[in-house]
Amino acid sequence: MRLLVLGGTRFVGRAVVADALGRGWEVTTLNRGGRAASDGVRTLAADRTDAAAVRAAIGDDTWDLVVDTWSGAPRVATQTAAALVGHVDRFAYVSSVSVYAWGAHVDEGSPLVEGGPDAEDGPYDAVKRGAELGVLRSFPGALIARPGLILGPHEDIGRLPWWLSRIARGGDVVAPGRPGRPLQYIDVRDLASWLLDALAAGRSGPYDVVGPSGATTTEGLLTACIAATGSDARLVWVGQDQLLEAGAEPWTQLPAWVPEGGEFAGFLESGTTKVQAAGLVCRPVEQTVADTWAWLREQGPVPPRDDRPVHGLPEELERTLLAAAR
Repeated sequence: MRLLVLGGTRFVGRAVVADALGRGWEVTTLNRGGRAASDGVRTLAADRTDAAAVRAAIGDDTWDLVVDTWSGAPRVATQTAAALVGHVDRFAYVSSVSVYAWGAHVDEGSPLVEGGPDAEDGPYDAVKRGAELGVLRSFPGALIARPGLILGPHEDIGRLPWWLSRIARGGDVVAPGRPGRPLQYIDVRDLASWLLDALAAGRSGPYDVVGPSGATTTEGLLTACIAATGSDARLVWVGQDQLLEAGAEPWTQLPAWVPEGGEFAGFLESGTTKVQAAGLVCRPVEQTVADTWAWLREQGPVPPRDDRPVHGLPEELERTLLAAAR
């Protein structure tokens, strides 16, 4: 099987490349720096924002499958998909569950936000939806994968890496909300594996690619971090009302956590019937955490991305919350 990965050097794209190589597939990546995630990968160099450069890099090549993870201007995803017409048989775009209208997401049939395929900018949800529409304009039978919270090795967002690094330091650690709060996520490697299986099987249309809600909990994630790091950290549970009153920001300052109810009702409770029927298999949270810690120890601190907010609880706010909880 011949696979083209648009990007292929960071987190999701990197996992897709690694999985494809493990299958013995012939892998090509196209990115600005012409960089390969690993040996055995053919690389093409082109600035995705330059449509002529993309067409020149593609040349007369053809592939069986293509995977795109673009999260910038929808226009770029749209023009790249158009350039690949006649060069690939099947197309997969890695979108996000963020494309669903806020507070209305249940499954793949839920209402979607508006998005423009030729837009130059916009909020994350509209950008991802616009890119979906742009891909579908050229490939109506495209596979649209909509993951939620993605964790695992090579995560460059800083969610699980922050928790692991903080817990590794030991001492009292603010643990947010209710210990049994269900946590819904997908390991990046399980996402990549399912995506390539689905592409090879000729699947199309939207799939919410997330593990079952409640497969683990906030406590399950944090205790797995303690076990992986061998830390003496002690979890100090702070209720969601106290967190919000102190100004702690869900999701960013407290990665992978949001309050229950209110505007966040149902946020980590997507239906997974469709994707499970399509063969999604998820590894346990303990493996995701342990493998991410092993990667962090090997490569060191993760530099913050300039296109995402910095994740983690500021030390001063942490001290305030811990003092109030004692």
